[in-house]
Amino acid sequence: MKQPLDDAGPLNNNSGYSQSLWMEVQLPSFPALETNMICDVCIVGAGIAGLTCAYTLAKQGKSVVVLEQGVIGGGQSARTTAHLTWTLDDRYFNLERFFGREGSRLAAESHYTAVDYIEKIVQEEKIDCDFERVDGYLFAPPNQSSEILEKEFLAIERAGKKINKMARAPLSSFDTGMCLHFPRQAQFHILKYLQGLTKALLKYGVKIFNHTHVNHFEDGSPCVVKTESGANIQSQSVIVATFTPINDRFYIHTKQAPYRTYVIAASIPKGSVPPGLYWDTDDPYHYVRIQKHLSKNLDWLIVGGEDHKTGQDSQAKARYGDIEEWARLRFPMMKNVEYQWSGQIFEPVDSLAFIGHNPGDKNIYIVTGDSGNGITHGTIAALMIPELIAGKNHPWKNLYEPSRKTLVTAFNFLQENLNVAVQYKDWFTPGEMTQIEALTPAQGIILRKGLKKIAVYKDEKNKIHINSAFCPHLGGCVRWNSAEKSWDCPCHGSRFDGCGKVLNGPAIANLSSQSTKKNQI
Repeated sequence: MKQPLDDAGPLNNNSGYSQSLWMEVQLPSFPALETNMICDVCIVGAGIAGLTCAYTLAKQGKSVVVLEQGVIGGGQSARTTAHLTWTLDDRYFNLERFFGREGSRLAAESHYTAVDYIEKIVQEEKIDCDFERVDGYLFAPPNQSSEILEKEFLAIERAGKKINKMARAPLSSFDTGMCLHFPRQAQFHILKYLQGLTKALLKYGVKIFNHTHVNHFEDGSPCVVKTESGANIQSQSVIVATFTPINDRFYIHTKQAPYRTYVIAASIPKGSVPPGLYWDTDDPYHYVRIQKHLSKNLDWLIVGGEDHKTGQDSQAKARYGDIEEWARLRFPMMKNVEYQWSGQIFEPVDSLAFIGHNPGDKNIYIVTGDSGNGITHGTIAALMIPELIAGKNHPWKNLYEPSRKTLVTAFNFLQENLNVAVQYKDWFTPGEMTQIEALTPAQGIILRKGLKKIAVYKDEKNKIHINSAFCPHLGGCVRWNSAEKSWDCPCHGSRFDGCGKVLNGPAIANLSSQSTKKNQI
């Protein structure tokens, strides 16, 4: 199995310890921002959403600066399985209930258009990223009736898209039973795509800065983005494309919930599984696709699933075994698992992303709530936000409006926020019984120190790092993620590496460093 290059992981990895299949591709690196700048649009975050927004704006003649706290594509974009689809796992019959028939139609239209836009960029910029049109297949697990498929078929017809029913998916290794067939979906290599997109951005004059941590936003005319190093940017508009907003402390984070999702990749004989995107309707569901292998005799079989709330599963590593067991029953030609990685997704209470004006701001825009479709949602942002910046009324604006209130999902809203409230019980629980001396390298534990809790980590060189266990966002008590060797907040999904450095928001600061004197613990 592939291992990280060092204690911090591979170069294209800001977001955890595991290495995805895509991370073998290295993207260009840029220096940190050191001087003040002025531009039309400042974009914070250099993943799929930030870079595609930058591309669209730059082609419109805007001066654009992109700031990234780590490296390009080093966040959740590098942890996707790179399905490009207008098929949504939250189901169109639910979207119709939440947003009405017209909202469901617009959701299908927007994701469909996003896949087309990616294909257009690939063709116009001549990006070699294994882009391929493939069909998708949705099937029910053996213990589930096909009723959900029948409901989805009718809802998709009402949304204006044509799909087919089939007796089974075109897989010889197992019988899926009745399935829905979605023609003309797509797939690609995400980091090869971002590599080509970055090259195009430089051609259009976009300025990119890595290793630049943003810690303050001011809305206005102009807006001001302040960095930890003291360098600031003034711009007419700001796009916060940081996966979950780091400019908003509370509002948006009550409307979406963080989940971890797990992926394995194993080689299989070439052609033994037909190219395609495959999903089941289980809960949590599984998703499968094929990727080109370097060997002419092999393909990669990529299988994901087993989602759970971030910070709310103490046996994260076991999820890989569960996926492998599920996959081997259905794909017995699988060889050894060579990659395994996890990623994070944010599930909005009503299933669709939040794209548009940050609530209460005039010139700051956000894109978040990927709902497992981050590539298309991020691309939708690139089709919408430039139009909103230009003062135009985009037809998808209301559907993705961040300040929207969907009354029919009020129960989901209450349920998710009650779950968050329950996590604060950790303020009052005792610490773990493990002694610091018993820690193995790359292991973390939570200990109690009087009224406080501390996060203790032993790195690969046996050095002890001690930080406050309370997340600087809203005070949730972090928990150790053994799969990614990170501290994860179970309240709103902030994550920190073992040493306490913030990996992703909503937290904008590191865990607070504590005394390292053993006699004070």
